Amino acid sequence: MKIDFLVKNCSQLITLFGDSPRRGEDMKDLKIIKDGFIGSYGGKIVFIGNEDMLKDYEIDENAKIIDATGKVCMPGLVDSHTHLPFGGDRSEEFKMKLDGVPYMELQKRGMGIKSTVRATREIPLSELIKISQKRLDESVKGGATTIEAKSGYGLDLETEIKQLEAIKTLNELHPLDIIPTYLGGHDVPPDTGKEEYLEKLINEFIPEIKKRNLAKFFDAFIEDGVYNREETEKMLKAAKENGFELKLHADEFTNLGGAELAAEYGARSAEHLVRISKTGIEALSKSGTAAVILPGVYFFLREDKKPPVREMIERGVIVALGSDYNPGSSHINNMLFIMKLAVFLEGFSIEEAITSATINAAYAIGMDKEVGSLVPGKKMDLIIFDTDSYINIFYEPSKNYLKYVIKEGEIILDGCELIY
Repeated sequence: MKIDFLVKNCSQLITLFGDSPRRGEDMKDLKIIKDGFIGSYGGKIVFIGNEDMLKDYEIDENAKIIDATGKVCMPGLVDSHTHLPFGGDRSEEFKMKLDGVPYMELQKRGMGIKSTVRATREIPLSELIKISQKRLDESVKGGATTIEAKSGYGLDLETEIKQLEAIKTLNELHPLDIIPTYLGGHDVPPDTGKEEYLEKLINEFIPEIKKRNLAKFFDAFIEDGVYNREETEKMLKAAKENGFELKLHADEFTNLGGAELAAEYGARSAEHLVRISKTGIEALSKSGTAAVILPGVYFFLREDKKPPVREMIERGVIVALGSDYNPGSSHINNMLFIMKLAVFLEGFSIEEAITSATINAAYAIGMDKEVGSLVPGKKMDLIIFDTDSYINIFYEPSKNYLKYVIKEGEIILDGCELIY
């Protein structure tokens, strides 16, 4: 068997080989190969092991070879929750939040999501693609090789399609894999009543977006002042009947039983979960629904209340990480930083943070059969750090050890330089 891309002599080759997703104690088992070698052909992993196991493989004469002596290699990071394509700027609102105005109060004043809806409706598709491509480049610099991207800043059919079309085009232009989510239930439109919008969403928007094959997932926001349980359930039922997989923004500011609802409907993930109840944790622990934790949000909003991650992990919930990159509550699209926040703010162990940002994050967006661990047959998505221990990545949190980002056997970041 041939190899056209080889990384050799990795001091620590973190593979995360084994079951997907990881729960409980298994989240700490990174399956590390010391002095490891990993090779790919045509963008797919064909070999992983030590040098003496390479004898049955043919190294192509034009193969790219990286000597990773003294370096840590691990799967490319997966950002399982972003709001990538949006227009506008909310820096003024950010300043107001720092001065003590609560997030939901800004919503009532017509700011928050509603201000981004206005800006996203106005921005031309070409400009939306252009600015989103720059954001993707920043994601690469933060170690991401796969991301999820939500619409939800249109709240009308035309703009939601525009956002999803931007994601589709970016998937063709940019090396990162982008998994599209239709966030039709993000908020109530500023120019339409809730009842009227729900009727259109269920009977027109969901079927039309599915017919155009623009999104894999449907998502909604169950929250006081947004959508209650009954309204959310109507959306989830309609989306499921139309063939969408499900996600749910749940239990962020108030507990309305969002985690339980996500588990009941077989959602791939429930996201935020700052105020999840013990009943919600129990429901998730017995389900295949991942809990997507977003430490960038309570860092950015300076919130003291945080999700009960330790209890979730100990009860066997599938725990994943995401950035929640958006203009209002987490203007952060760097998964390396998110992993560090998870350790320093939320009490993840280092190993749990790595697992949550790789194989479990991949599971949370339905990509764990393709990415998230280093296994023959999966994509050669790899990041390499210029240090000999993964502990140092966290021990020196202000230092950027990232040296290479490799996507499907192609180097797309070398040092600070994007080269795709």
